[in-house]
Amino acid sequence: MATKTSANIGFEEKLWSAADKMRNNMDPAEYKHVILGLIFLKYISDSFEETYNKIKDDADSYDDQEEDKDAYKAENVFWVPKQARWNYLKDNAKKPEVGKLVDDAMIEIEKDNPSLKGVLPKNYARPDLDKTRLGEIIDLASTIGLGDEESRSKDILGRIYEYFIGRFAGAEGKGGGEFFTPQSVVKLLVAMIEPYKGRVYDPCCGSGGMFVQSEKFIQEHGGNTDDIAIYGQESNPTTWRLCKMNLAIRGIENNIGTHNADTFHNDLHKDLKADFILANPPFNISDWGGERLKDDVRWKYGVPPAGNANYAWIQHMIHHLAPTGIAGFVMSNGSLSSNTSGEGEIRQALVRAGLVDCIVAMPDKLFYTTGIPACLWFISRDRHDHKFRDRHQEILFIDASKIGTLVTKKSKGLTKEDLNQIAGAYHEWRDPKGAYKNIKGFCKSAKIEEVEEMGFVLTPSRYVGSDVVEDNDEIFEEKMKRLTLKLSEQFVKSKELEGRIKNNLGKIGFKL
Repeated sequence: MATKTSANIGFEEKLWSAADKMRNNMDPAEYKHVILGLIFLKYISDSFEETYNKIKDDADSYDDQEEDKDAYKAENVFWVPKQARWNYLKDNAKKPEVGKLVDDAMIEIEKDNPSLKGVLPKNYARPDLDKTRLGEIIDLASTIGLGDEESRSKDILGRIYEYFIGRFAGAEGKGGGEFFTPQSVVKLLVAMIEPYKGRVYDPCCGSGGMFVQSEKFIQEHGGNTDDIAIYGQESNPTTWRLCKMNLAIRGIENNIGTHNADTFHNDLHKDLKADFILANPPFNISDWGGERLKDDVRWKYGVPPAGNANYAWIQHMIHHLAPTGIAGFVMSNGSLSSNTSGEGEIRQALVRAGLVDCIVAMPDKLFYTTGIPACLWFISRDRHDHKFRDRHQEILFIDASKIGTLVTKKSKGLTKEDLNQIAGAYHEWRDPKGAYKNIKGFCKSAKIEEVEEMGFVLTPSRYVGSDVVEDNDEIFEEKMKRLTLKLSEQFVKSKELEGRIKNNLGKIGFKL
């Protein structure tokens, strides 16, 4: 029998290799939930077994207390019925009916733990799932400690979840971005807005990465995770379940609703005013139902176009910000310069209202799922002289597009030094005692008048003094309009030149 390990650095890749064998039988989007469901089951079973043994070995405990559900609830441990415990599944892993046994285990766990109702996957018995592979994965997972005290202290489960979620996003391609934001991007957002204390909200929370990183940030900086309250929602039902599992295994209390819901059309937190908002909305979505929300109370700065939800997301987040709140979120670069369907007027209104605090241009290849250039927006309702210095007549522009290190041939990441450089510039700029300085090609604190002269375009490269101003922030339609206009102008000029040449040649006796 294999020895159980909780510290082997290569176990994530080993477990992934076993799981990846299922790709022959099903789509990555499906086997993601198969594998992560098993990992979740292993975790809560490990945690249960450890508590079970402690109670059983306690001389002061009464007979059969190890089977008392309330004893586990008091320890903040999920109750696991006998036939749902991992050892039972491991003993039956080679049987043809192992899929049904796993389904039954999930059903029983949900019955005894109301907070998990409707969350766990229950489709392991389906014919297209290879039961031999399933048994192999159960055997392999049995060698890895997940929920015992030692494993929790090393965040073994967290490492596996982050590793798997990232790998699934890469394997799925385009659809993976629905549930995953690269960890370095999340870390940067969290490092910049520093959600130490208050209400943290993500209106499109995916698998919950923003919440996880917020808690990690607080722990690493000596804060108290009880000082923050988590709010969010997610429209995709399978992604919502993934988020519930991701937060449950980490013991993160949350309010992401009892079901999935569309943020625009079924706002689960209508009265929420958040101190911190972190989000990575889907880029440039056109089917968000905007035509049904023309008179919505959230559109204080202009009605967003029905064909693009970018400015609907931005205004939704502003609507939910507390009077001293701050939001950091990912957007496509097109949001910085688009004038399509009134977006330019909305952007101008946001700037004039003093809400735009900082814009960061991000490097390419950060996201598994899109080649669209991305940026970070930071919106603050408190830009006068309160927590930080008065900067309501300025916007900080950071061009980090040339920063980043290749992790694979197709993807980049931000190092700790990169994160410190970007976040450090922002903190120095806000701090009344900070030593902030403009750095050509990297950062510039621009007055609102300068932004107005630029036509309220917020592309950082136009302010920081780069030698080359890139135009990759333009969305396709705008770029085509610009190029068409330029070609038309060149055509008119060429016709004018042709006329002058003909006229001059005519004067000396030549006719064309």
